[in-house]
Amino acid sequence: MSFAKEQQAAIEACLRAAKLCERVRSAIPKAIEKQDQSPVTLADFGSQALICQYIRSAFPDDPIVAEESPKELMKPEHAENLKQVVQYVKEENSDVDEKKIIEWIGYGDGHVTDRFWTLDPIDGTKGFIRQDQYAVALALIVGGDVKVGVLACPAYGEEGGLLFYAVRGQGSYTQPIRSFETTIPTRIYITSNTDSDKFRFTESVEGAHGDQSKQKMIAQRIGISAEPLRMDSQVKYGAVANGDAVLYLRLPNPGRGDYRENIWDHAAGTIIVEEAGGKVSDMDGKALNFRDNEKMLHNRGVIVSNGIIHEQVLEALKN
Repeated sequence: MSFAKEQQAAIEACLRAAKLCERVRSAIPKAIEKQDQSPVTLADFGSQALICQYIRSAFPDDPIVAEESPKELMKPEHAENLKQVVQYVKEENSDVDEKKIIEWIGYGDGHVTDRFWTLDPIDGTKGFIRQDQYAVALALIVGGDVKVGVLACPAYGEEGGLLFYAVRGQGSYTQPIRSFETTIPTRIYITSNTDSDKFRFTESVEGAHGDQSKQKMIAQRIGISAEPLRMDSQVKYGAVANGDAVLYLRLPNPGRGDYRENIWDHAAGTIIVEEAGGKVSDMDGKALNFRDNEKMLHNRGVIVSNGIIHEQVLEALKN
């Protein structure tokens, strides 16, 4: 299959969501704290509503496994927040009211099947709130394999951000978000970048998302001496695919031994790096499992590289 229709729908949905997110972010949004104490903003809900509605309209039989639930917005204390979400979404889709917003967000309550979409409407919410890096991440998974991936990164690269997208077997591409309609796609090819300022690794801003001391040690063992590029979200996959870093490390935090990664935090980025010529695995060298569950229960950590240094990293981890 060419997945041309799926790619077009995913790109259009993510571009619309990115526009909404930037409008919300310009107002410096206040975060809502979820039950797990992680933050969520009006943009998370608006982005998920737009994307889920768009994908459901194009592919009504495809389930969507997304991060957010409409339950938070349905609480009486968030009535004003719900009204604000409606107003933001109306700027992209005028045919909406509070009932439809709840319905559209709820489309993301799907389950992992042989063919499904997985969505993080704002990956890196803390970065979004800080006016820093974040991504809108959408991927189509068929038979456990990511077939289509889109990352909209409004704060990355040139002004207005970059859109990364890939289809399995067809390469990875990038275009400016702001001038998407008037620019030609650029195909990305990862090279063995040894420039002193680019021969570096990237990791999460949040220390709890990994083992930063171990990550630095592993990087040093394979010859990386530069300070890490710390960013929120799957933008780090974009950095590796785009040649701005040669390695992304996300090793398990010693204090969170039972933690397992969510599929929506890695699926879109994985195909973009792989189709650019890079490699993605867990710290044991196994492929990331997007087949069985919304959490990658059988994977420990995530290693993303330009492909050339991947075996060196795995060997350094063994030792």
